[in-house]
Amino acid sequence: MSSTAIAQHLIDGEFTGEPVKERRNPARPDEVAVVSASGTRADAEAAIAAAEAAQPAWAAVPAPARGAILMRAAELLRSRAAEVAADLVREEGKTIAEASGEVGRAVGVLQFFGSLGWAATGTTYESALPGTTISTRRRPLGVVGLITPWNFPIAIPAWKTAPALLSGNAVVLKPSELTPMSARHLAAALHEAGLPAGVLNVVQGSGRTVGETLAQDDRIAALSFTGSTAVGRQIGRVVNERGGRSQLEMGGKNGVLVLDDADPRRAAQVVASGGFGLTGQACTATSRVYVTPGIRAAFLEELAAIAATYAPGDGLDPATAMGVVASDAQLERDISAVRNAVDSGATLLHGRPESDGLHFQPVIAVDVEHASPLAAEEIFGPIVAVMEVPDYEAGLAAINDSAYGLTAGICTTSLSRASDFAENAHAGVIKVNRATAGLDLHVPFGGVKDSSSGTFREQGHTATQFYTWEKTVYLGAE
Repeated sequence: MSSTAIAQHLIDGEFTGEPVKERRNPARPDEVAVVSASGTRADAEAAIAAAEAAQPAWAAVPAPARGAILMRAAELLRSRAAEVAADLVREEGKTIAEASGEVGRAVGVLQFFGSLGWAATGTTYESALPGTTISTRRRPLGVVGLITPWNFPIAIPAWKTAPALLSGNAVVLKPSELTPMSARHLAAALHEAGLPAGVLNVVQGSGRTVGETLAQDDRIAALSFTGSTAVGRQIGRVVNERGGRSQLEMGGKNGVLVLDDADPRRAAQVVASGGFGLTGQACTATSRVYVTPGIRAAFLEELAAIAATYAPGDGLDPATAMGVVASDAQLERDISAVRNAVDSGATLLHGRPESDGLHFQPVIAVDVEHASPLAAEEIFGPIVAVMEVPDYEAGLAAINDSAYGLTAGICTTSLSRASDFAENAHAGVIKVNRATAGLDLHVPFGGVKDSSSGTFREQGHTATQFYTWEKTVYLGAE
């Protein structure tokens, strides 16, 4: 890296704030990836004030013109994709292929919501009253706060920011402290695309300072959060108690059921992609697998062989199959979870409870108890727990016996089993013969139980519902 990246705040159209906080490249600990500003409560309040002042004029801009700015930002981001992806790798640790795909997704999200500037947002109804037309209209909430995590540091800010802006809101975004530069790239593209000053504000800093300010401030009409269940629930209580609107996308403990009729290699590929891709650092990652007796041996043999190809390394090397763990804290959680499982009787078919720096080999643990933390709690690492179930019914029950309900999958050639699973698995997203991780940008995303607040979905056409309120208008002739 020829020079250290700088990630400042964006407040009222100005990049500001002294860069004081270093983020080191997790694959190269001696390299400073980015130095960012560290926001105070005053910074957050200034951003909220700027957003409040700018929002009425932004809401008055016709929706097609708002969408055009998103489209221009998409093209700017696309033109810088290589630079943005490399910065993303340096601060987060994933592979360059994964980072490039994520930047491409952010571009696609901006294009998708930009195109919705021309879409109808209301409905016309017949009325029982003569000479009367009934219609609905959607209106922006005002100022919205967004709190985003480190694992998808440009895609998640994009898929929250784009529908909020398209709907006529002003935004205050707080990205993760681990990945400030990716959010800075997104903000720069929108700023340079012609977004008026104050409409998008980015405040770098901690959740304890900046995040709490957003949650507590009455000027924030709605707050969208992605992160852990514990923090999400706390934020939701604060926002809801003051009468605001909250959207919480939280943890996942995503299960896959592998039946005897599945192809063992294809099933292993599905599980490995979902469990080891992105270093397992995705809320939709596969982390528990239930396998029936007839396919168990063949499936595990194939899974172990594929796991061996996911050697962790420097994400900037195109040959690297799996990136490094994002932080020391996450690595400690990964290692502790595996050690505790082994101490409780689990066997490691691949991997070990140790690492070389943040290079952590993928882990396959068998003979894991269904109720053990490795099988029941979100770990957020490249760790897959495999458990045997006698039949489909027991497997479905095990999938549903979880505090979480984000994604769930099944590997089978039986159409009837696949259909039954799609109907009865308790998760917001169901995957049949596909990895649990990954979702098209134009479809709704969210979970049930402790995975999501459940009221509003992200992504797709439905994403704008969270950022708007609906009025019904009766128009009658005199």
